Amino acid sequence: MKRRPRAILLGSGQRARVMEAAEELRPHIKATLDLVAEDFTFEQDLSSFDADLVIVLGGDGSILQAARQMGERQIPVVGVNLGRLGFLADIQPGDFVGHLTELQKGEYRVLEHLMLSAEVFREGKRLAASIGLNELAVLGGPPYRIVNIDLYIDEEFATTYRCDGLIVSTPVGSTAHSLSAGGPILQKEVQAFVISPISPHTLTVRPVVDTADRMFELRVRDPNPSTAAVVDGNLLTTLLPEDCIRVTRSRSTFRMVQLPGRSYYRTLREKLGWGGVIEGSVGPIGG
Repeated sequence: MKRRPRAILLGSGQRARVMEAAEELRPHIKATLDLVAEDFTFEQDLSSFDADLVIVLGGDGSILQAARQMGERQIPVVGVNLGRLGFLADIQPGDFVGHLTELQKGEYRVLEHLMLSAEVFREGKRLAASIGLNELAVLGGPPYRIVNIDLYIDEEFATTYRCDGLIVSTPVGSTAHSLSAGGPILQKEVQAFVISPISPHTLTVRPVVDTADRMFELRVRDPNPSTAAVVDGNLLTTLLPEDCIRVTRSRSTFRMVQLPGRSYYRTLREKLGWGGVIEGSVGPIGG
């Protein structure tokens, strides 16, 4: 007899709605899957558990926390949206129970998404490191004056950005901070990074897309006292003038469960209003 899939249940215990959903969904999960662990603090070491799925209750921020918590050992994630946007966590709580049989039978796809590896070097020694699902951001910080950030690609000088900050984004992160900074949307399976300046001083500066197989290095010439490298909203380290931030493709990939009836472009339409027609306007030909 085929064994039942093993699952880990994650979420933020500080949110009442998450705990309420956990109480409501737990009996249904246990009826179809083997629940091997629960963590509502995002602090437990998941590497000790042999699991097939991670069910995350919350929004996209909770999924970012789960990806960070799993580290180099990424387990396929099922996102149940209890947040606002829910671009990654796009299954609604009311629909989740109906999908449990599909999860039990393995009737789903696992999409592999690019993650980045961010390292900071000071005087030739690695000071800090992290993997990220969304982005590495260099943020100018107080006193909020423009900073000069040199970009090197495969050790070749590319350009200097005069800006409030700079984002190196994965395709998954292209719909987050990078998008708000004017960056393009990348289809999530594209193997590339987006480099997006935040409030650049020069109008000709535009976001750049390049293959993820390159090495990107950033150096802030004149950092403010609180200029920092941040990965997926978490502080990596504050920066000094000679620090080198190196971004490369991570060996790990983020693994997202895609259930039948869901697609990337459907999510763009529903969550971001992408390609929407203004009410009262003429629709597309043949519509």
